[in-house]
Amino acid sequence: MVDHLANTEINSQRIAAVESCFGASGQPLALPGRVLLGEGVLTKECRKKAKPRIFFLFNDILVYGSIVLSKRKYRSQHIIPLEEVTLETLPETLQAKNRWMIKTAKKSFVVSAASTTERQEWISHIEECVRRQLLATGRQPTTEHAAPWIPDKATDICMRCTQTRFSALTRRHHCRKCGFVVCAECSKERFLLPRLSPKPLRVCSLCYRELAAQKRSEEAKERYGDSPGQPTHLGGAVCGASSGDDDDSDEDREGDWPSQVEFYASGVSWSAFHS
Repeated sequence: MVDHLANTEINSQRIAAVESCFGASGQPLALPGRVLLGEGVLTKECRKKAKPRIFFLFNDILVYGSIVLSKRKYRSQHIIPLEEVTLETLPETLQAKNRWMIKTAKKSFVVSAASTTERQEWISHIEECVRRQLLATGRQPTTEHAAPWIPDKATDICMRCTQTRFSALTRRHHCRKCGFVVCAECSKERFLLPRLSPKPLRVCSLCYRELAAQKRSEEAKERYGDSPGQPTHLGGAVCGASSGDDDDSDEDREGDWPSQVEFYASGVSWSAFHS
């Protein structure tokens, strides 16, 4: 179908209509060989609450944005190259059904469809486009993905210390490494995550310790090589972290969720994080 529609007038008109809906705030979408394959409204899980978003599937990119006026005006255009995309079907819960995760190295998020059939159609079409795009570019599938931010409503207590209760005065924060909802005390540190930003980002206490240990190990290998008997631990501050020493006392207050656990894939009820 891609070859049949490429460079046709109807395809050009459809892409022009999408560009018009995004207006001057959107990027140009028309390129030689680019085909608009489908569109639809999906529910995207955002930090505050789930919101409807318009999605457009092209043969090489996935575009989505906020709906101002259906089929007339959209804003906040996001463009995701398909060769960077990996999909993951999520288990059903009482709170949400027909969900899957769109994962890339820079951003990952959860969307849901109106029905199981619609979800399967989106997934199959996207995965086929990803397969074709990887074949065309010769690239390998992405293996590292950004953690999705867990919605604020998932918990009313810090998901690291499990002690601090959030309120109008005690705000929620998100670890940029694991995506967990954490309190200010459990996310004092900053660490450089080059895939996400050129600036150090907020991370939780557990991720900070793991990242710092990994960095010390890498520095040791660079300095001493892999020779046996050489030290494998280097002291000192880690570049990119904020001021203040890492507080080991946090270990005694950590909850049951190590950083490598994937919250969305676990099937655990959100109520587990409501005190």
